[in-house]
Amino acid sequence: MSEISDFGQIVFVVGAGFSLALLGRAVTERLAIPAAGLFLLAAAAVSDLVPELADEVSFVTVERIGVVALIVILFDGGLDIGWRRFRASAVPILSLGLLGTFATAGLVAASAHYVLGLSWITSGLLGAAIAPTDPAVTFSVLGGREIRGRTGTILKGESGANDPVGIALMIGMIELATSDDGSFWTVVEEFAIEMVAGAAVGIAGAAALVPVLRRLPLPSPALYPLRMLAAAGVVYGAATLVHGSGFLAVFVAGILLGDRALPHREEVDGVLSSLGSLAEIVMFVALGLTVDLTEVLDSDSWWHGLVLAALLGFLIRPLVVVPLLLPVRLDRGERLFVAWSGLKGAVPILLAALAVIGGVDDSAEIYDVVFVVVLFSVLVQGTLLPVVARRLGVPLDQS
Repeated sequence: MSEISDFGQIVFVVGAGFSLALLGRAVTERLAIPAAGLFLLAAAAVSDLVPELADEVSFVTVERIGVVALIVILFDGGLDIGWRRFRASAVPILSLGLLGTFATAGLVAASAHYVLGLSWITSGLLGAAIAPTDPAVTFSVLGGREIRGRTGTILKGESGANDPVGIALMIGMIELATSDDGSFWTVVEEFAIEMVAGAAVGIAGAAALVPVLRRLPLPSPALYPLRMLAAAGVVYGAATLVHGSGFLAVFVAGILLGDRALPHREEVDGVLSSLGSLAEIVMFVALGLTVDLTEVLDSDSWWHGLVLAALLGFLIRPLVVVPLLLPVRLDRGERLFVAWSGLKGAVPILLAALAVIGGVDDSAEIYDVVFVVVLFSVLVQGTLLPVVARRLGVPLDQS
C-alpha cells in the first residue's frame, strides 16, 4: 500500500505540473509574456524554497529530458518546413546554421576570454553552448502568428540546422577539455563524423519510412501520431549507433517527409506541435529546478551571463547574421528581424548539462551563466520580439 501511495504522489505532482504548464501558456499569451522564461524563473525560485524538490532532479535527468524534447521539436520542425521550402531557402539556412554557428561560438568565446577573463577552454565551452538558437521559443512568443515569406522558413531552418551543429561542436569541445591528448583536430573529426553520419541516416530513414507510413494502415487515427513519434525515435537511435548526430538525422528525415502525402497528416502535425511546445516548457522547468538562485546571485555568474547575453543579442549576432544574409533577397527589416530573433532555449540548457555530466572544469559556472543568458534572451529579447516585428515591418499572419 505504501508503494502505491508513493507512486500516487508522483502521478499527482506530474499531472499538476502539466496542468500548470498548460494554464501558464494560456495566461502568458494574454499578457504577451514568454511562458518559457516565466517557468524557468519560477522553477529556479521553487528550487530555492524547496531544496528537497531540487534534489530529485539531476543533471542526467535534464539531459534526458532535453534529448527527448529535441527529438520531438526538431522532427516537428523538419516536417513543418518540408523539402520545397527548405530548398528555396537552403543557402541562408545552411550558411546561418553552419558558418553562423561557428562564428557565433568563436565570438562568444573571444568575448568571454578577453572581456570576462575566463580561460580559453571555459570560454570555448560557453561559446559552443550559447551559439544555437530556438524556433520553438520564437514562435510561441509571437502568439501563434506565422511569419510570412522566407523569413519564417529561414529562422526555423537555421535553428533546426544549428542545433545539431552546436551539439556536435559541444561534444568535441568536452572531449578536448577532458582529454590529455585532445586537440583542435579532435573537435573537427568529431564534428565531421557526427554531421556526415547523421545526414546519411536521416536520408536513409526518410526513404525507408515513406512506404511504411503509406502502406501499413492502423486501426485507429489516434495511433498515427504515435507511429510518427516512434519513427523519429528509431531514426535518432540508428544515427547514434553509427556515431552520427541523431538530432540532425531526425531534422533531415522530417524535412524529407514534410511534403509527402501521408495518412492523417493533420492529426499527426497537431499532436507533434503540441508535444513540442509542452516539451520546451518541461525543459525550462527542469533547468530551473537545477539552478541555485542564491549561488548565482552570490557569484560572478549573473553579471558574466548578462554581459554575454547583451553582447550576443546586440552585437555578436547582428555582426554574424547581417553579412551572411546580404546575398539573400530580403529587405532590410527582414534581415534585422532575423538578427534580433536568435533566441536561446532548450539546446543551450542541454549543452550546459552535458558539460556538467562530462566533468569539465568550471562546469557549474558554465551552467549558471547559460541560465542567465537563456533567461535574458527569453524575457528581454522575447518580450520585445512582436514589437520589433511591427517596427521593422515584418508581415505576420494568424496561424
